[in-house]
Amino acid sequence: MYMEWGNKVAVITGAGGVLLSAYAKELASKGVKIAVLSRSFEHAQRTVDEITTAGNIAKAYACDVLDKKSLIEIEKQIYESFGQYHILINGAGGNMPNASTTNETFIFEDLNSSSNTRSFFDIDSNEIEKVFSINFLGTFIVSQVFAKRMLGVKGATIINFSSMAAQKPMTKVVGYSAAKAAVDNLTRWLAVHFAEQGLRVNAVAPGFFITNQNRTLLTNSDGSLTKRSHKIIGHTPMRRFGKACDLFGTLSWLCDEDASGFVTGSIIDVDGGFQSYSGV
Repeated sequence: MYMEWGNKVAVITGAGGVLLSAYAKELASKGVKIAVLSRSFEHAQRTVDEITTAGNIAKAYACDVLDKKSLIEIEKQIYESFGQYHILINGAGGNMPNASTTNETFIFEDLNSSSNTRSFFDIDSNEIEKVFSINFLGTFIVSQVFAKRMLGVKGATIINFSSMAAQKPMTKVVGYSAAKAAVDNLTRWLAVHFAEQGLRVNAVAPGFFITNQNRTLLTNSDGSLTKRSHKIIGHTPMRRFGKACDLFGTLSWLCDEDASGFVTGSIIDVDGGFQSYSGV
């Protein structure tokens, strides 16, 4: 017997983006009422409009996941509008170019370069802090605000968004890789901390999906793949990028207590085999 989706309410941060907006619409199609949270109200409302046009229920909220005071107010509004919520998906996150190196590996010429080359030694720690904030603190603070009302609620679950870079750090993106590793650690910590209260906490670790944030890094202006994309595809046994729908089954399984009720503290890879491939 599987979950009665129509009795559930989900809160999703980052739901104005490509992947989380797609899953918000997927959950809504099952009858779940959706609180769509995004830094951009316009993006959140666009997701809501697509959901409501299809005859389902959702409401948009402009959300800064680092502003705890604002989040507390938003949480109250969501509870007043929808009642008890059961699913929290921490999807807000991302990378920043200035928290990355220009080259994949260090070369001495970078130390004396007058160009725009950014070596490890040129990265401003403030940029690393920004990436950690949006990924780690953005998950931590949202969980603090919303988890309290989920304790002891049957079927309550938190799903965080990690990355395959947490386990195998990607070249260049030093800040993002480390921040997602911290999200993995937090996921496991929360899972243990709340297990006796019936609140399950897991994470999905997507491989490479083309989103608005990374599109220019992975594709050229003519739509062809960049050099880095060819390396990615070459190290992905399924030989393609992920599609938003590739996440639906894993996310829905983690949402469903009848299907995954004994699963907590797990990081589930959805990466086309990327983590398993040694390169030879």
